[in-house]
Amino acid sequence: MDVFASAAAVATVRDLVEPSVRFVDVVPGADTSSVDAAWLSADLWHGGTLGVFFAGLRAAPRVRWVHTSSAGTDGAGFDELRARGVLLTTSHVNATPIAEYVLAMVLRHYQRPGEWDAARRERTWAHHDFREVLGTTWLVIGLGAIGSEVATRARAFGARVIGVRRSPSGDEPVDLMVTPDALPDVASDADVVVLSRPASPGAPPIVDTAFLSAMRPGSVLVNVARGSLVDDAALLAALEQGVPEHAILDVFDVEPLPDDSPYWAHPRVTVTPHSANGGLGRYRRAAELFASNLDRFVRGELTP
Repeated sequence: MDVFASAAAVATVRDLVEPSVRFVDVVPGADTSSVDAAWLSADLWHGGTLGVFFAGLRAAPRVRWVHTSSAGTDGAGFDELRARGVLLTTSHVNATPIAEYVLAMVLRHYQRPGEWDAARRERTWAHHDFREVLGTTWLVIGLGAIGSEVATRARAFGARVIGVRRSPSGDEPVDLMVTPDALPDVASDADVVVLSRPASPGAPPIVDTAFLSAMRPGSVLVNVARGSLVDDAALLAALEQGVPEHAILDVFDVEPLPDDSPYWAHPRVTVTPHSANGGLGRYRRAAELFASNLDRFVRGELTP
């Protein structure tokens, strides 16, 4: 069994797979003619080698399965693999750090620790009050692994959570569950709106002028899903009008975010570089999941 994977990823999984598995490193010009499977690990997303990975797969006639450390498989490279009949499997190892990021960033906006830092630098004993999560209402759009982890943590802080899902299962960790058609009715209830659902190719943004007009004063928008879910022009216009109060954006329609984007300098926008998933624990979880799936693939239990 030959697997196309980066050396960094192999180091995390080598003790979990059979010695007979041969790994082909993700480097330019790698011979992938014998590759049966591939692992798109987290380091490849941000290490400048994503193009090398997909180029290697284009030259891999035998590849039948590709596993990715991400939760989504949108993009041209994945579309090519699907067209070839390659099996794609995804991962939810990032749900924990993304949920922690959401809570941390909302708390940061509410508590304004920068004011304490500024006072400390000036050696000033300056008190300020801050908002609490307790008693707020959160609207979590998308109740998959990430949205469920966000909802669980928000409720642990005493928030009421409204979940939005196309096909509710009935066991979501929320106080109220609605389907997307009810969004106009619940948008005005939310102090915090979290986008955590997949994007559909060609679908219009969820957060558009109508949605933003329904949001309540003092509300916060958090996007940890896909930039295409937000109408940027509409959001910037709404921020200028004061609602929402703040936008926390980890994903954008164009990444990296262009130098001339107004988001960079906007005083009511927090920009992070698609890194909400950066928890260190994800590496071991990813290795264990890949090793388990590889074992299933070898046994013939994973088929396109």
